Amino acid sequence: MSQDHPAVFIQSRDNALVKDLRRLMEDGAAYRKQGRYWIEGDHLCRAALARGVKPAIGVFSEQFWQSPDNVYAREAGKNIVIDTALFASLSPLPSPAPFGFLMDLPVQQAGIQSGLAAVVLDRVQDAGNVGSILRSASAFGFGQVIALKGSAALWSGKVLRAGMGAHFALHLVENASVDEVLALQQPLLVTSSHQGDWLHRAQLPWPCTWVMGHEGQGVSEALQAAASQHIRITQPGGEESLNVGAAAAICLHASAAALAV
Repeated sequence: MSQDHPAVFIQSRDNALVKDLRRLMEDGAAYRKQGRYWIEGDHLCRAALARGVKPAIGVFSEQFWQSPDNVYAREAGKNIVIDTALFASLSPLPSPAPFGFLMDLPVQQAGIQSGLAAVVLDRVQDAGNVGSILRSASAFGFGQVIALKGSAALWSGKVLRAGMGAHFALHLVENASVDEVLALQQPLLVTSSHQGDWLHRAQLPWPCTWVMGHEGQGVSEALQAAASQHIRITQPGGEESLNVGAAAAICLHASAAALAV
């Protein structure tokens, strides 16, 4: 690797940065204490850079650092190279990538932003569902995702991988309250399996806030009561309910399609 991009080489598993990395990889909420989160592999790293999100530290296995395929050495202000076997032992994934970025956690100074079409996660707990909803939000023009207390950690490794880069296109707010959501003062659309307008016939406002509820309990009573509209998705096949990630994709696409007409 060129001397233009020096790095610090680490061999010890007792190194403080190595310990921090291990916690970030193993503990989905560790980023809240460290103020940094971890992304790995070509897709997520490219997605961050494409959105202008720069890494704090580039982290590479020794083998990948020396590889001609390493095009990431110049992206971070500081680079760390870890012994290849030690690097591989850090990740709980069966086939971990040989490099990644440590990213500074965005500061939520602005909190919830008014005027942005939004999606509220009301205690949605499955990381795959949360990541899927973030991808749909980004794809269909919703600029903000608001996670209420009890929802999956937005910057955990599992949600980041499921989001496939959507994080970097969205304003994300964690641990929000119902009162903060209501203060948005824009139409609140609440999904329901048993009441409300059929989605394919409904007049959908823009901007709006869609609420997606807990996988088992649905949307809370407080948000149900505050809803501007209750929306149902037609299910001619007769299933009792849809997975929340699938329901979100259908609803958010319907809003985007109505806006495009």
